[in-house]
Amino acid sequence: MQSKPFLQLLENKTPPNVPPIWLMRQAGRYLPEYRATREVAGGFLNLCYTPELAEEVTLQPIRRYDFDASILFADILLIPQALGQKLWFETGEGPRLDPIMRADDLTPDRIMATLNPVIETVSRLSKSLPEKTTLIGFAGAPWTVATYMVAGRGTPDQAPARNLAQAQPEDFQAIIDVLVGATIEYLAAQIEAGAQVVQLFESWAGSLSGAEFERWCLEPVAKIISGLRAKGLDTPVIGFPRAADYDMASYVARTKCQILGLDTFADRSQMVREVPDDIILQGNLDPLTLVEGGAMLDAAIDQILSDFEGRRFVFNLGHGIVPQTPPEHVAQLVKRVRKQV
Repeated sequence: MQSKPFLQLLENKTPPNVPPIWLMRQAGRYLPEYRATREVAGGFLNLCYTPELAEEVTLQPIRRYDFDASILFADILLIPQALGQKLWFETGEGPRLDPIMRADDLTPDRIMATLNPVIETVSRLSKSLPEKTTLIGFAGAPWTVATYMVAGRGTPDQAPARNLAQAQPEDFQAIIDVLVGATIEYLAAQIEAGAQVVQLFESWAGSLSGAEFERWCLEPVAKIISGLRAKGLDTPVIGFPRAADYDMASYVARTKCQILGLDTFADRSQMVREVPDDIILQGNLDPLTLVEGGAMLDAAIDQILSDFEGRRFVFNLGHGIVPQTPPEHVAQLVKRVRKQV
């Protein structure tokens, strides 16, 4: 019998009394031990590419909170760097890249030479995590990654990528195609090293709609999942089309993801009604409610548990933990979900 609660959820059709729980960005700046380890690393990218340190920060929230799943510590922009795009992080401002406009600027034949340290981290975690803990690998979905590659940084409306996609769709399609191929290769390597589930983060799905969403968000994710299946890998995939203005029943049918991540503002009752029962839902506590804590947090947790009653789901946030989150509030969350308080 499967000993991991997360994987049990996938195998059993009956919802458990207590849902499995993990949190996006559960390894991060809200934890003092993470900040200490990052200081040792000397920088964010050094932390990502040093397997023993990346393993350590991935394990830290498991030691504290005994989550049911552990997500690899890495970053969605490691693929552009592996494709030859210059990447660095500005303190207090986030990622920076040398902007690109054409796929000709990329070198897809060399990505694993750069990403092998990440794969070593996955391999290490497959041996060091507790037996009950599911190991989740991940990558950014192509549209979201491309928005950073084209703009050279995060942008509030993803206008540079949207403009390129509209003005030069063939050039933008070529960038997306390179990212699809690289993501298949990267996720396949994670799976072969021990990842038991993978998530595709489509953080900027909400900036597209209609035919543009289908072409730049839905179709690339479908191609990645199909590409993994073509390699004989049946590993479950979590789709996370954050803030997407799209029919989610159609999204899961066309991408063939087995788990659908819901963002903070998704209507849970609507998702329960419209998304087929064979799809596991994941989400969607507001990260700012986790910052608040107290009675407000308890009430929000109870409402989510009630809304998903009778449905297989994974308790998570609607986006990542924010740095100002008190660690004791995460402990409160875990105890409440597990009905220990």
